[in-house]
Amino acid sequence: MKVGLTATEEPDLRDTEDNLTSLEQQTEHSTITKKENHTVSEKVYIFDTTLRDAEQTPGAALNLGEKLEIAKHLAKLKVDIIEAGFPVSSPGDFDAVTRISNEVEGPEICALSRVIEKDITAAWGAIKDARKPRIHTFVGTSPIHRERITRTSPEETLQMAIDAVTYAKSLSAGHPGAAIEFSPMDAGRTELSYLYEVVEATIAAGATIVNIPETVGWTVPSEFGKLIADIKANVPNIDRAIISVHCHNDLGLAVANSLVAIENGARQVECTMNGLGERAGNTSLEEVVMAIRTRRDYFSDYYTDINTKEIVPISRRVSRTMGIPVQPNKAIVGANAFAHSSGIHQDGIIKQRNTFEIIDPADVGWQESQIILSPRSGRNALRHRLGALGYEVTPEQIEKIYARFLEVADKKKEVHDADLEAIMRDEVRSIPDTFQLEYIQVVSGTKISPTTTVGVRTEAGVVEEASTGDGPVDAAYKAIDRVAKIPLLLTDYNISAVTEGKGCHR
Repeated sequence: MKVGLTATEEPDLRDTEDNLTSLEQQTEHSTITKKENHTVSEKVYIFDTTLRDAEQTPGAALNLGEKLEIAKHLAKLKVDIIEAGFPVSSPGDFDAVTRISNEVEGPEICALSRVIEKDITAAWGAIKDARKPRIHTFVGTSPIHRERITRTSPEETLQMAIDAVTYAKSLSAGHPGAAIEFSPMDAGRTELSYLYEVVEATIAAGATIVNIPETVGWTVPSEFGKLIADIKANVPNIDRAIISVHCHNDLGLAVANSLVAIENGARQVECTMNGLGERAGNTSLEEVVMAIRTRRDYFSDYYTDINTKEIVPISRRVSRTMGIPVQPNKAIVGANAFAHSSGIHQDGIIKQRNTFEIIDPADVGWQESQIILSPRSGRNALRHRLGALGYEVTPEQIEKIYARFLEVADKKKEVHDADLEAIMRDEVRSIPDTFQLEYIQVVSGTKISPTTTVGVRTEAGVVEEASTGDGPVDAAYKAIDRVAKIPLLLTDYNISAVTEGKGCHR
């Protein structure tokens, strides 16, 4: 049986793979469960495509071992479906999907394919031994995709979709846990009446999940929500399938579109860790999950089974393995997601965390909130941090320490614990200052004698002296000796930075 395009008509894999989508299956329709508060909530299935769509992020290629480790961590995260790859794309991807199918337990294991027989055959060959395998096949249905990529008429495209689902179902027919998912790629720019026809026909052919891909991030939330509602209202057999959504972030609306789709009937969200993916990326798994969990008052009708305490650990694993840093201000998993540098915010957090945090950082895998000491920090934040370091200071002492703290903070972006330790050594001690180094200037080079000039504050005022030596440090000690006039013997010395990085203070 030949499905879809002829060999000469096949679009180049690298061109069409760009905007692919993925889906989740669960032959029983949106599972309904009783929650602790005795209200009825519907499950939203989390379909993770980090190993397929996120790997299409430029520079993010993974080897087989790396894919397997991420897949095992995704199972620990308790995602419902793992889209493990695109088996026909390369022998390496086929092997990776096969290994994941054989070794990862818990989630469904999904393989992506175009509506081409060899793709579907390769997909099934890679996942057939999985306990819960899923074939996910797709074709572009928008006018621009039909005209520019597949070069097929609407009727031909429809038949390709039907044939692909039929063939996939025939391959998996003997497997009790198998499922078929279909995606009309670029659904957001597909004519509505034609989209309804394609969805209805593929469900009739055996698809139990239909994914509605917002492949290029074109629609805004009100449009996308209405699209999902219209599909539910206009596709007669839609109750035989789960509606999934796969949103891209080209306009920064992927998460918003996914959430509004849930409100309008979608029960599966296709997403990636850290929002990685083609171009501007995909729907961020951590943001969708935590929006549903955090705003239980608003999303009371929905829940996910995600083990949220694994969110930060797997975010770091994906970032480290793919070599793509997480932006500091990224929601949930960014380094600054639970960091506070404003004095007003810090004071609120110290008094009661939820004054400025709507999520407990421990719920997503962070150890605690961060109080970032900066020029904007107040006395309460400083006192709190000093207390954590074991210092008890009086109201009189905090004023002196705070003044010194501001001097340091004005010179640096952030004051670290080691800075505070140095300040405390300088400012809170029982021995009064007799000499204080005010300034130092060093002149050194390959063909001149190292010379150091110092200004030392004494009871008589600032005294300046200069000296040469075996090196700039030796010269500095000799210059200071000239001011102090105290006979001392230096037996050893070492130099170390107070804190990491380029910042310093005396």
